[in-house]
Amino acid sequence: MAEQTAPPQNTGAPGAPVAGPEKPDAAVVRDALGVGIAVGLSGFAFGVTSAGSGLTLLQTCALSLLVFTGASQFALVGALAAGGNPYTAAAGAFFLGVRNAFYGLRLSQLLALPRALRPLAAQWVIDETTAVTLPQPTRRAARIGFTVTGLTLYVLWNLTTLVGALGAEALGDTDAWGLDAASPAVFLALLAPMLKSTTERVTAGLAVLLALGLLPVLPAGVPVLVSALAAPLVLFLKGWDKGRGKGPDGIATEATVTAREGR
Repeated sequence: MAEQTAPPQNTGAPGAPVAGPEKPDAAVVRDALGVGIAVGLSGFAFGVTSAGSGLTLLQTCALSLLVFTGASQFALVGALAAGGNPYTAAAGAFFLGVRNAFYGLRLSQLLALPRALRPLAAQWVIDETTAVTLPQPTRRAARIGFTVTGLTLYVLWNLTTLVGALGAEALGDTDAWGLDAASPAVFLALLAPMLKSTTERVTAGLAVLLALGLLPVLPAGVPVLVSALAAPLVLFLKGWDKGRGKGPDGIATEATVTAREGR
């Protein structure tokens, strides 16, 4: 167990971890391994689903090695299995993967890795590594959490993808097992605790309603793209609500302030 030291000071620099008690390295590794192993094993579900969708062993393994973002991979093979256009399926997978670029903006400041390592680390910028890295109180703990989670998950995900693809024939009808729901379920389990504000919860809820409501009427893969409109819509409505009751100069009127404060 790492030696306890004085709590780190927050210098206020961009990306600096929030000041707090230092977390033992062993505890960070334990948490990272727990997430990496739990999610990494669900690569088996992707291997089975991908093979059942008609992709070859090489194509299935290449997706896990090169794309390595579970939600996008499942979206792609799911759309293809449903008879969707390959370009639409690829677009849906792409837009799901774009979120990782926004994760990278935050993690690049937090981890402050050497320039030579950043292209390699970018491959591991996914939901799970972000979820483990962000809560860490120090840069050292963040780096350990990111590295252990990324390495564990990458190795296990690719190994279990291979096993799943090879064993797909032995399982028979893969739809009957419902394995395609494993990765989304894990993703939701990681995402739910991060939805702390009302705006975040409303955005997530609206995105789900849009996707489910449009699923029966739009081609496979398109509902996922449309659900992305939930974020700008909620932000627009939030800005509009804040602007109500303000005068020409943008200052809230006395009546508005009184009503909001319940007086």
